[in-house]
Amino acid sequence: MQTNLEVVQAAVNAAENGTKTLEQAIIEAIAQARTTCDRNGDDSANCAVAWEIVEELQAEKAHQQQAKKRKTDLESYCEQHPEAVECLIYDV
Repeated sequence: MQTNLEVVQAAVNAAENGTKTLEQAIIEAIAQARTTCDRNGDDSANCAVAWEIVEELQAEKAHQQQAKKRKTDLESYCEQHPEAVECLIYDV
C-alpha cells in the first residue's frame, strides 16, 4: 500500500503533467475515501488515512492557488506592449 505522501505526490505530478487536474484528483480521492469507509467502517484506520489524503490534496490545491502571483496593472500592460518606454529594462 502506498503512503499518504506517495499518493498525494502522484496526484500533484499528474496535475502538473496535465494528465488530470488537482480538482479531479480530489474528487477521485473523495470517492475512494467513501468506498474505503463503507468497506472498513467509519472508525477504521484505513478510513482515516483515506480522508487524510483528501485533506492533503485540498491543502495542496489551496497552496497552489495562493502561490499564483497576481499581476499588477503595469505587468499586464507590459505583456501587451513590451516596447513601451515604461516597460524597458536596462542592465546597469
